[in-house]
Amino acid sequence: MSHPESAQTLVDGISEWVRCESPSHDPATLRTMAELIATQARAAGLRVTVTELGEQTGPALVLSNRASDDERPGLLLLAHYDTVHAVGTLTQNALRIEDGKLYGPGTYDMKAGTYLALKALQGLTQPGDTALPVDFLLVPDEEIGSPWSRPLIESWAKRARYSLVCEPARANGGRCVTARKGTGHVWITAHGRPAHAGVAHEKGRSAIRELAHQVLALEAMTDYAAGVTVSVGTIEGGTTVNVVPGTARAVVDFRVPTPEAGEALLARIQALQPKDPDVRLEIDARLNRPPMPRTDATGALLAQVQALATQAGFTLEEAPMTGGGSDANFVAALGVPTLDGLGAEGDGAHTLWEHVIVETLPQRLAFWRLLLKHVA
Repeated sequence: MSHPESAQTLVDGISEWVRCESPSHDPATLRTMAELIATQARAAGLRVTVTELGEQTGPALVLSNRASDDERPGLLLLAHYDTVHAVGTLTQNALRIEDGKLYGPGTYDMKAGTYLALKALQGLTQPGDTALPVDFLLVPDEEIGSPWSRPLIESWAKRARYSLVCEPARANGGRCVTARKGTGHVWITAHGRPAHAGVAHEKGRSAIRELAHQVLALEAMTDYAAGVTVSVGTIEGGTTVNVVPGTARAVVDFRVPTPEAGEALLARIQALQPKDPDVRLEIDARLNRPPMPRTDATGALLAQVQALATQAGFTLEEAPMTGGGSDANFVAALGVPTLDGLGAEGDGAHTLWEHVIVETLPQRLAFWRLLLKHVA
């Protein structure tokens, strides 16, 4: 089918967004990015609602073509406008096109996909332009677990019939995501007894030694066959080399494929006991994002979307369950049929070689227009 926008026009629009660096921990840049998006949405005739989430982050935006009196469950688009890249990353990963790829921080994850979805919605601003009312929620904190936007995401999910998420398409084929693992963290601290390492070593109780035992116990909970992974990501402890360390702590990442697996793993973690009876363990374990299992309703939505992809000129395949979490996890956990990974094609999320494939952008835009017009 024809694609009226040239790839270069789309590159120009995406590039403007990428030049506005917006790391998760920088409220000022997040606010600038939000204002850029809101201005473009208002200029196209979309209703824009700005929700302040506090001084520590940027605002959430809802861009909608919903009539004020339309209470039907709608189509919830979901995206984030924060990135993992600090301000100044553009000097390391310069915005450029090489070998048909647009490089730059945040291109793939996920400014390009978000831009394409907004571009599609800008041409469908009237309530009758789409089969369902469309509400496009953009949040500023997804890359750090959506601590401030989660209640808003869940609030909008409760009035949605379906959700489509602009996270990047999977590399090497542009597949979409129908299932994600749940993600969680553990904060574990060992409280020992400090002592002089030379004069009174026997009086000390090493927190680092205890934590080493716990690190091995936690890592041993990984079960690849069951889809469960546990990774101790950071450790710290002690004060100076000639003191038996009185405290040590670790932060742990875990991923689980189902709610039941999550409950079982959390129970095992909470049941950990110190090897040294004179050392006390403090354990705080939490599931941050619930698992997003594939359901029959997800499969039915996928069939609709795959037919529309065919109309746009490509075959949309389904990726296997991914270990990465997204805001789709929150929506799917509320029973809303959800498809993720519908954004731009590329690779290198969270790296200095992050990029999108330029020649696919017009086709992906056409795909988004069909999704918004026809998913029902």
